[in-house]
Parts: sequence; structure tokens; C-alpha cells
Amino acid sequence: MKQRKLKIANSKNHLMWFAQVSDMHISKFQDNTRALELLELCDFTLRHINPSVILATGDLTDAKKRDLIGSQQFKEEWIIYREVLKKCSTIKRIPWLDIRGNHDNFDVPDISSRKNYFRDYSMQGKNHSQSYIHKFSKGSESYAFIGVDACPAIGLKRPFNFVGVLPDSDLSQLTDFYDSLHDVNYTFWFGHYPTSCILSPKPGIKSVIGNDKRSIAYFCGHFHNMLGFVPNMYTLQKNGFYELELADWKDNRMFRIAAIDHGLFSFIDVKHNHWPIVLVTNPKHALFKSIREPLDAMATSTHIRLLVFSPEKIISVRIRIDSEPWGNALRVSGPLYAMAWKPQKYISGMHNIHIEVLDRSGRLETFHHPFSLDGTRLQFNLFPRMLLMIDFGSIMQVLYGLAVISCVLPYCFLRYMNKQVLDCKKHLPCLRRNTFVQRWLRRIWIISNINTLFYPIILYPIYITIGPWAVAEVLDGNYGIIFIWGIFVNGTLIPESFTYSYGFLQLFLFHGPLVSFTAYSLDKRLSEPDLITSRNKLLWVLKLSGYQIPYLALLLSQLLMAYAFYLAYGSIAVLFGPMRLWPIVLVFWVWYHSKTLSLHKMRVAAKALDRCSAGS
Repeated sequence: MKQRKLKIANSKNHLMWFAQVSDMHISKFQDNTRALELLELCDFTLRHINPSVILATGDLTDAKKRDLIGSQQFKEEWIIYREVLKKCSTIKRIPWLDIRGNHDNFDVPDISSRKNYFRDYSMQGKNHSQSYIHKFSKGSESYAFIGVDACPAIGLKRPFNFVGVLPDSDLSQLTDFYDSLHDVNYTFWFGHYPTSCILSPKPGIKSVIGNDKRSIAYFCGHFHNMLGFVPNMYTLQKNGFYELELADWKDNRMFRIAAIDHGLFSFIDVKHNHWPIVLVTNPKHALFKSIREPLDAMATSTHIRLLVFSPEKIISVRIRIDSEPWGNALRVSGPLYAMAWKPQKYISGMHNIHIEVLDRSGRLETFHHPFSLDGTRLQFNLFPRMLLMIDFGSIMQVLYGLAVISCVLPYCFLRYMNKQVLDCKKHLPCLRRNTFVQRWLRRIWIISNINTLFYPIILYPIYITIGPWAVAEVLDGNYGIIFIWGIFVNGTLIPESFTYSYGFLQLFLFHGPLVSFTAYSLDKRLSEPDLITSRNKLLWVLKLSGYQIPYLALLLSQLLMAYAFYLAYGSIAVLFGPMRLWPIVLVFWVWYHSKTLSLHKMRVAAKALDRCSAGS
């Protein structure tokens, strides 16, 4: 449906607002206030906000065991979630649009399984077990909300259930959804996973959303504001729609209010129990400007418009622009307030709108944001843009590939150079002795030319790239084979990309330190052989003990990782899991040889390099 050009004045028409909450993680073991305060949000807060719809974008339940590592679906958590919805009077008149997240899919063999409690205990599950559309009209406008369920068809246990998957059939269904919306003015999409971590064939989910020119925004969760490091994870995708990740309810108690006012989209993320709430709909924030909105309507509008919510009566709403005198906004209808203005005064450059709202309880909320009427815009922060716009799977594959190359090729190259120099086929450029580069080159050179160290060190990263990581109980009662490029279970290959992140961290936190500790330890044994005398035996013992502490720390870390793998997938996964068992064996192997290797072998290994250094 073609969008109309609307005059922005002080009418209550052409306005709709809605709410979102994400990542509730209702748990039978952790923090029962998540459910109690969710009921308060639903039954009290949202009753005063009175949105047209409420989006619940996944991870409705936690599905983690008491140890916080193992995972399974707990019926009790879903019953708690259902009880919250039953007790909430608000959703008896306002649609609650919930959809699954990865936690809601842990250990669920398929959509029809009895373990898929979403089907029986959620609000939408009985009628919409996966992706669906919700349409409604308000005034003269019609709206569509499209829920995107990207949960893999087979829901593995954690940790290898982090990314979403949309096969061809699901993408075709979503395309059919928007093709059927001929009578809709505005389309909003929502799901659990950010588009950056949804695996899908071309054209991909971003193109599917972007191809619908009525699509305003995609709302998601999943990243939990990255432990507080990225609290405002927003971007405007190249395909023309906003992607807006919402911080979690689980720990941060965040929710969102969004509005479409005369075609202009605005939103605000709010901390639970923070009142009053102010959402300016005209003029909109200078950061959020899309060609799909009638941005020129701001310059011809007659009124500043804002939504003000509070459980108490609003006493005053004051507005000023830049450093001009304060003016008073008047209530139009419901939470809508407006104040006449002359946008021609602010037609060029960036300006700031300031708002003060006072309610009857004495709570004063101050709010401000920049705006522009001439097209001047702000830029989204780099890190949020990267998290939402990159192809997560491809980036992690590249990083993992670089990690493997750095763990293998340098040692192979130094081994090759050593043979060429000893055979007098090549001559090394001489480095000054005792420089940082020369010392570390010598250390790595020695490791590369001692067979008992070289082969185990390079074979581990090669193996985890091409071989199976483990035979593991990836579903209760169902064993699968884990490879870095996917997981075989029940005759089905489940594509994965989180495994590349897991492998990258393993190489970064294990392989690199192991080589560094060993290289340093061998070098010290070579450079300080005279310490082993009766007179300074105690000093030698102390120094030798100091060299072993890093190995102990590394061994402990790998034992803990193996224990976590055991809690996640069982004992078979560790006993028949080279990914987790071999690092423990490798630490012992390298540790033993770093202590017992003869000085003669080490000097032979360094002979070619030392010959050059002696010549310098």
C-alpha cells in the first residue's frame, strides 16, 4: 500500500505505539524475581502504557540446569511463564506476541516433540508454532508484525545452539508473508536472533526484510547488551530498515516502547519502574533517519509531539529548544502531548530539544535529544554497527582460519629454513644478539626443530579443523558427532558457526600460551645451565618451580573446560572428545619434555640460528 503524506499537527490520529520485552530467562533455579517483576511489568506498567501490541522476543525461559552449564527444558519454568500470562489482566485485551529463542529450543528434537513446551505454554504457540503474522488496524492505518522463528529444526543442548538457521523453505514462507500484505501501511519484524547470527541461504534474511518497502524495523534480543559493554545496540541496515537489539529483562530489567506517528518511527528503551517515561515522536532523533520515513514532514509540522506515560497524573510538561525559553505542552489525548512550534527557525544544522516532565508523585524526568530538519544526521557507534551488520558466521570462520594458520605455518616454515641452512642451500640474515626479536625467534626455532614438541603442537590445530571434536549426547538419548563445520545427529547435518568461535578461543587461550611457556622454559634451561650447582641448588629449584606455574595454570584451565564439556554433554563427550581430552594430554606431554629434554638436543635444534648469530 502506498504511503500517504500526512500533515503533522496536534491530532491524535495516525499514531500507534507498542512495547517489547526480551530475554526473560525465567528459571526454576535462579532469581525468582524475574517472573515476579515480569508480572508487574505486564499487569501494572503496560496497563498504564496501553500499547497496541507487546512483543516478547525469545528466551522466555532459561532452560539451564542448576550448574548453569547443562541444559534441558524444564516444564516448571514454562508453567511459571504461563501463570504470569494468566495473571496479567493487560493481555486479556492487548495481544502478547511471543516467539522462541535459543534457550526455548535447548534439547528439543523437533517442533512436534513433547519437549517443545512453547507449543503448549506460550501465548502464540498453539496457533503459531514458528514464524507468523499479526495484523491489525488503528484509525485509518493498518499494521503488520511478522515474527521470525530462526530456531534450528533440531534444538541441540548448549553451548552449540547459539546461532539461528533459516533454510530455503523458511525464507520462502517469510517472503510469502510480506507478499500477502497488500492492505498494510507499515510492517514491523521481530525475532530473537540478530540478523548477523542467522545462517540462511541467499538472498538472506536481511534482503527478505529489506525488500518490503513498508518494513520499518526489525526487533530482536539475544546479545544481552554484551555484558553491559554495548548498551545501545542499534543500526540502520543497508537494506533500509532499522535493526534494534533490546537489552535483556533477565539481569537488566529493560523493556522498550516504540511508536509510529504520521509515518515517523521513534522508540525508547526503559528501565523497569522508571517513571515518567517520555518518547518524542516529532521531531525525531537525528540518529534515526530512514528514507522509508517522511522526514520532510518534520519541517512542515505545526507541533512538537511526545508520548508521556506515568501511573500518576502528569502535572507539567515543559519543552524548550536549544537555549530558548521554556514552553508548556498540552495534553491532546491519552499520553499524547503537543506544543506549537515554528520549525522554520531550526531549518538548518543540528539542534537540541529539552523536556521536563513532572508527575503528581514529584518524580521529575528530564529528557533531551538532537534533531535536524535539513538532513544532517548522526552516525551509529561502530561496535553496535559491527555486531548487527556483519556476517557473524563468515567473520568467525576467517578468524579461526587465521588462528590455525598462525598455529601451524610459522613452525613449519622455521623447520624448513633450518634444514635449508644446515644443507647450505640458504643463508639467514643475521640479527643482533639479545634483542627481543632474536630471543623469541630462537625460542620458536628450537621448538620447531624438536620432533617430540613440533608434531604434537601443530597436529592439534590441524586435527580440530578436519576431524571430529567429540561423540556427544547433544540431545537427551541421542548422540551426535561434532565437527567445526557442523553437527551430525539423527542422520541430519546441523550447520553451525558458533563452533568457529569456540575453536578460535581454544587456540587463542590454549595453544598460544602453551607454546609461549614451553619456548621460554627451554630457553631458560639453555641460558642458565650453570645454576645447577650444590651452592645455588635452592635458587635453581625456586626458579625451576616458577617455570612450572604457567603449566599448572594452563592444565587447570583445560581441566575446568573438560568438566564444563562433561556437564554439557556427558562423560562420553570427554572420553571420546579430542577437542577437550587432547589438550590435557598435550599439556602433560609438553611439560614433561620441556623439563627432561637434553641440552644437547636443544643446542642442535638451535645450531643453524646460533651459527648466524655468532657470525654477527
